Amino acid sequence: MKIAVVFYSYDGNCAFIAEQIKAQVNADLVRLYTQDEKKRGGLSKMFWGGVQVLMHKKPALKPYQFDPAAYDLIIIGTPVWAASPAPPVQTFLSETKISKKKIALFICHAGGKGGALQKIRSLLTGNTIVAEKDFINPAAKNPEAAKQQLDQWLKSIGG
Repeated sequence: MKIAVVFYSYDGNCAFIAEQIKAQVNADLVRLYTQDEKKRGGLSKMFWGGVQVLMHKKPALKPYQFDPAAYDLIIIGTPVWAASPAPPVQTFLSETKISKKKIALFICHAGGKGGALQKIRSLLTGNTIVAEKDFINPAAKNPEAAKQQLDQWLKSIGG
């Protein structure tokens, strides 16, 4: 089975999970980067990210290569911002036609996933969502536990 992991990572948590998936199932990685890669911290980061979500911003992405037709399974990963998928992932889904594919979703958050999975599902109509998983700060909190959770999750979807 040919697998792609398409993800955005701001603090490194989604990148950590994507790299683990690549190591376990030899997936191709497609990391999304915004044109504005300015890093913000603390309250500034939370305010900026929240405004992005609430104003329905779709930030411009740096060029990437991705052909959904080349994959049997597409895994999409996003941090949770204001109970929603991060805007760069929403940009990707609005720019990329994905239809009739098996999709697995993962989100990374600090303890509040809100409706992020439901919102990303609504952007993927016409596809089959085969699995979903949320991780709480996997790179920082407990990487070994996250790897075990990921292993079980991948086995459940045949990866």
